[in-house]
Amino acid sequence: ILSVDQEKTSETDLFKAVTEAKALLDPLGFILTEYTSYVDTSLAPGHYVLFWEIKGKEGKNCKELDPKIMVECCSRMEESLHYTYKIYRKRNIIAALEIRVVKRGSFEALMDYYVSKGTSLSQYKKPSCIKSEEALKILDSRVIGKYFSPKSPL
Repeated sequence: ILSVDQEKTSETDLFKAVTEAKALLDPLGFILTEYTSYVDTSLAPGHYVLFWEIKGKEGKNCKELDPKIMVECCSRMEESLHYTYKIYRKRNIIAALEIRVVKRGSFEALMDYYVSKGTSLSQYKKPSCIKSEEALKILDSRVIGKYFSPKSPL
């Protein structure tokens, strides 16, 4: 569950929003291969951050991905989230949703970290929400692009 204030966004709600947003990538020849989330409260107001690992189809390079499309993905996600989230965004209780695109292999590095901390490889499940500072550092060190929703969804 993600929560900046009193709103609650479930894993199911997040999955639905990601599904809506990633639909923008497919016609352009890109695929979202992995994602996870966390709530960044280092600045007020806090905001949702999604880490996305994207790969190009048929030899496409992620550098060819138009930043405007990623900004649109942020907007599409916010539009897909529940009403309480939208009200909190409108009132500036929650800041703009952010997508951080990470290098290919970032989620393998994340898995390696959890396995090194004692998680069984056969039992490993990618976290839907990052809570560990160390895991966050792993993903943040591999960010190749940051995109924000340009406006409130209401």
